[in-house]
Amino acid sequence: MKKTEDKTRDLVARTILENGPQSAADLAMRLNLTPAGIRRHLDLLVEAGLLEAREPYRTAASIRGRGRPSKVFVITDLGREKFEHSYDDLAASAMRFMSTVVGSNLVKEFALARATDIERRVDKAIGKLRDQNQKIEALSEFLIEEGFAATTKYNEVGVELCQHHCPIAHVASEFPELCEAETNAFSKVLGTHVQRLATIADGAGICTTFIPTTTAKGARK
Repeated sequence: MKKTEDKTRDLVARTILENGPQSAADLAMRLNLTPAGIRRHLDLLVEAGLLEAREPYRTAASIRGRGRPSKVFVITDLGREKFEHSYDDLAASAMRFMSTVVGSNLVKEFALARATDIERRVDKAIGKLRDQNQKIEALSEFLIEEGFAATTKYNEVGVELCQHHCPIAHVASEFPELCEAETNAFSKVLGTHVQRLATIADGAGICTTFIPTTTAKGARK
């Protein structure tokens, strides 16, 4: 019984690691667990320091809505250390194999395919938005949903889009093509040149992308 409980808790933590912040209700539905069961696992994971509960990121629309939103659970640094490495080792091994195939550019092709998928899904999130700041906020919210814990910081000359967590950081540190393709995807969906100032993969605390915009001064956030 204990082994089954441990496996379920591992599954809960991995689900959050791979899908980003999740509420107890979301996890219960995704993993087909009872509300009482998911709460028990979450409490133990929080107590062990592998997860922490936070107030959810709220858009302007959700702030206007009624009721207080449920807290979401996010993976901690200790949790990432425990659960990320085996996944990363497998992904890195696959990438290394791809890089050794003679006469191919499989790593580059994979990075481009991933970037194309990001472009497609962000385009859907941005929709027909015309205002550049709204596009940036839509991109930030997309990244939050993907588990990147994104924030935006405005100044007189542009916007710094910060990703405080990177699910692929360990793999990207060995294969920077992933970061380069991701940056190009941001540029395409925003319709402007962007510059990656720092990455977690290179040892920085956060990934920072600078987006120049003439309307940044005085914008929200």
